[in-house]
Amino acid sequence: MTDGDWSTSEVVTDGRYILLATVFTSMTETATFGGGCFWCIEAAFEEIDGVEDVTSGYAGGHTEDPSYREVCSGSTGHAEVVRVAYDPATVTYEELLEVFFTVHDPTQLNRQGPDVGTQYRSIVLSHDDEQHEIAASYIEALDEEGGYEDDVVTELEPLETFYRAEEKHQDYFAKNPNDAYCSMHAQPKIDKVREKFAEKLDA
Repeated sequence: MTDGDWSTSEVVTDGRYILLATVFTSMTETATFGGGCFWCIEAAFEEIDGVEDVTSGYAGGHTEDPSYREVCSGSTGHAEVVRVAYDPATVTYEELLEVFFTVHDPTQLNRQGPDVGTQYRSIVLSHDDEQHEIAASYIEALDEEGGYEDDVVTELEPLETFYRAEEKHQDYFAKNPNDAYCSMHAQPKIDKVREKFAEKLDA
């Protein structure tokens, strides 16, 4: 998925506008990942330069426009996910995959740490065929060469519908830095990103 804006440069001479250049100034693509509680994954991606926006939500299930309570019940089929809007000129999809697999354990089936249930499963939701192929190759290589004792169980499927989570879940860690759960689970993911991707951090 790509969005952008056209920009025009002009000068005025003798009362007339002269068009100097018209260029496509912004390219934004979108990626969607689920790897446990979205509060934690959201906070980790927001550290990366080129990531323009991260939105917490739900995807991969069968219930239309579910609530947080419904998703947590495990009955909707949805996973907690984050939708990442990014500038591919600054950070690539492959690099986002690397961040994603750094901040969660892809060998844990239907859970991440203390959070248990299908809503916490490891999942990549592709937005187009290119993303799907890149993610499939990345997951296959990770399973073969990633050094995990257990099999990688990350699901890969095309994104059908993304449902934005309730407002209180957006930027949750930024709004609640002293939350005990986030201190225990989100902060270590942020620390991992800052250590491993120091050259890719948002200034």
